[in-house]
Amino acid sequence: MNYFRTVLCLTIVMNFACLKAQLNETQHFEVSKNLDIFNSVFKELNLFYVDSIDAKTAIQTGIESMLETLDPYTEYISEDQMADFKFKITGEYAGIGAVITFRDGKILIMDPYEGMPAARSGLQAGDQILEIDGESLAGKSSADASEKLKGQPGSKVKIKYLRQGTKKPVTIEIERERIHLSPITYYGVLDSTIGYIALSNFTDQCFQDFRAAFVDLKKNHGITSLIIDLRNNPGGIMEEALQIVNMFVPKGKVLLSTKGKVKQWDRVFRATQNPVDLEIPLVVMVNRGSASASEIVAGALQDLDRAVIVGRRSYGKGLVQTPRDLPYNAQLKITTSKYYIPSGRCVQAIDYAHRNPEGYAERIPDSLTTVFYTENRRPVRDGGGVNPDFIVAEERIPTISFYMDNDGIFFDFVVQWRILHPEIATPFDFQLSDADYEEFKRFVKEKHFDYDRQSGKALQALKEIMVFEGYMNTASEEYALLEKKLQPDLDRDLELYKPQLKKILASEIMNQYYYWKGKLIHSLYNDDSDLNKAIEIVKDKSLYDSTLKPAITDPQSFNPSILQSFSQLSNHLKNSR
Repeated sequence: MNYFRTVLCLTIVMNFACLKAQLNETQHFEVSKNLDIFNSVFKELNLFYVDSIDAKTAIQTGIESMLETLDPYTEYISEDQMADFKFKITGEYAGIGAVITFRDGKILIMDPYEGMPAARSGLQAGDQILEIDGESLAGKSSADASEKLKGQPGSKVKIKYLRQGTKKPVTIEIERERIHLSPITYYGVLDSTIGYIALSNFTDQCFQDFRAAFVDLKKNHGITSLIIDLRNNPGGIMEEALQIVNMFVPKGKVLLSTKGKVKQWDRVFRATQNPVDLEIPLVVMVNRGSASASEIVAGALQDLDRAVIVGRRSYGKGLVQTPRDLPYNAQLKITTSKYYIPSGRCVQAIDYAHRNPEGYAERIPDSLTTVFYTENRRPVRDGGGVNPDFIVAEERIPTISFYMDNDGIFFDFVVQWRILHPEIATPFDFQLSDADYEEFKRFVKEKHFDYDRQSGKALQALKEIMVFEGYMNTASEEYALLEKKLQPDLDRDLELYKPQLKKILASEIMNQYYYWKGKLIHSLYNDDSDLNKAIEIVKDKSLYDSTLKPAITDPQSFNPSILQSFSQLSNHLKNSR
């Protein structure tokens, strides 16, 4: 009997091996076949198409179309794009330190960085760049101007610019520097003993900046709790995020694991360094703009019951990218694995492997997510980002503000307003007056600002459907009444959305006078609902402790190891489908 069982098992194994070899051979044939077809198609087009074909554009379009069938994080990076790609990773480049933009046929300074050569030389938002090193920018794009402004550290560039409200251009010479943008937008002390650190992204070496900020707050300011602000932080380098988590958890703890097609690349990441502080209460703030490495920090600290999470559900990016070198100094940033935080869950929200009949990838519905458990037996779910322990309602942003921002209304007003207001109060104290807002309203009307209302579009679509289905004859009066009520009224909307528009306008004023740091500080001290909740939690020890260590009514009936095993098995089965 045992003999026959052994023979049966061997037969099954051999058949499986043969089937796998056949599948691999078939796959290799399909790859080779279709590459030959693609190569032949391009050769035929290049030889016989009626017009000349730009080989670089045509092939790059083909590559991009192929990658669009995957996920948005798998990207082809050409040699021309490598400098921008490295800037995203390192936060460093050589130049004058300013964002420029193209508007109404002009190259404008959009955002000079605080403390960088452009700002130190006196360049301001709204300044029009006319010439760079004597060469006119007429007809040039912002990309052309940006390339001319970059160069070797220590080299000099001459810039001729015109400031709004003046008639005579000014020429200055600026020495280029290696520009490093610190990922720490701002750190300081709130309410006497509460530390606060805002992290804008996870670039190379950001852990060192974060650690230095925390040590300074603790050693020199005596903080007794810490709020980490990861709102609108899109992520970055995974290892930097893990080092930040390592600061607050015991050495040896599992922080993350990655799993992909190439099993040799699967890894388990543990806390390898001694922690900096295991006791200080932590609150992490996230929102829908918090993704990737931000979710690793928030999710790992949540799973290990080391921090309370506040805000709104994060973006849900649980994929890991690896750069692969290509010929001619190009790279392919390719998604190679998914990551799993300590509870075993993956936060990936969109299933790119399975698309609907229209070809669109969809968000994994909450009903198909799986329950996992933190170290203290708190239930958490996979498949939809990091869900906060305390959800704070998001303030509604009126549609009119998006159109204003897109048309540069806020930016242009502040550039003009600044001429009459060379000095204003600090970010801690500044308040936009009603008189200032009335001035803004006049500016908007003088610009003949018009905007495309979504309700108007929907109403027009309704009319077309009513005509098509024959309801217009019987419901024309009702339609006319609705159309009258939904007529755009700029005066009404400027007054209706005054509180929200004042806040956005004040934010732009802070940005132009006090840079990103001032903008953030002003928002923190002007009714930041997320921050208010975070402060409430760290000041209430019983609330903080009960959130991380909920009471269990019947501890004998609860076996976390069994539940954890079931959740991990379910997760494995779901990923294998």
